[in-house]
Amino acid sequence: MAATRTTEVRPVQPPPARGLSPRAVGMGALLLTVMIWAAFALSARALGTSTLLPADAALLRFGVPLVVLAPALWRRRRRLAAVRPGPALKIVCGAGVPFFLAAMYGGSLTSAAFVGAIVPGMVPLFVSALVVAGGKSAPRGTQAAGLALIVAGVAALVWRHLTDFDADALLGTGTLLVASGLWALYTVGLREVDLDPVGSIGLLCLPSLAVVALLTLTGVLPSGLAHATGSDIALFLVVQGLGVGLCAGLLYAFAIRRLGPERSAVVGSLSPAVVVLLATFLLDETPTLPVVVGVPLITLGVVLANRRPRTEVSPDA
Repeated sequence: MAATRTTEVRPVQPPPARGLSPRAVGMGALLLTVMIWAAFALSARALGTSTLLPADAALLRFGVPLVVLAPALWRRRRRLAAVRPGPALKIVCGAGVPFFLAAMYGGSLTSAAFVGAIVPGMVPLFVSALVVAGGKSAPRGTQAAGLALIVAGVAALVWRHLTDFDADALLGTGTLLVASGLWALYTVGLREVDLDPVGSIGLLCLPSLAVVALLTLTGVLPSGLAHATGSDIALFLVVQGLGVGLCAGLLYAFAIRRLGPERSAVVGSLSPAVVVLLATFLLDETPTLPVVVGVPLITLGVVLANRRPRTEVSPDA
């Protein structure tokens, strides 16, 4: 009999599944951060009518993440101690007590729409200024046009208050601009430290909580926490402590490492439109004509600035 030749049949291997790219994951993290920022803008406005004072909100903002992340931060203590003073100062000042108090005070004098538009809306310009000051070329082309539209949008927001000379609104706007500049400093500082998102939160919250506690104990910042209602404490604990302090801190630091400071800043500026919508439904804020004109200009500027970023940042950089 002739020998029968057998052929081994190998199963066809399916092509390897493609996961999301690092840039796509970073963009998803940033979009979630935008939603939390919108909640932050609403809480900044709501603080004026709550039983909590700014110091109380700050204690929740910086204290809750430290409690939740305490074991993980202890394991990172050596890396935290090794951070250079310059970048550490950018992070602590840029998103710590100075930023928080400026955003809260500015929000109490204006509206949630102003907080949501001016604070993240102006960050791309401040980041670009910091990048140029560091020796890199100035924005050009589409990005420059987008940044110009953002300026026009912010000008539209405040024009009526300039002509009517509303001192409170102008003071609030100026304070929010300070907060925006500080946040840009934080954005750049995150790229200068060799820390993961958890370590970045610890670097921010540890000294910030110490400063707030010291100012509260010495009476420089008054506290109403002992007499605050349970609902207000729960609201700010969730929004400021868990939302802004923990989730947004982790997500934003992660996005910075994936996308770079310039792209993160301009994409994050999409939050004004989200804030206006939420403020309309949750705080009964009726959008004024300056808001209707200014917010779309800022949003359009963000879209144009984000089409062709000035620098491409490697996800592994």
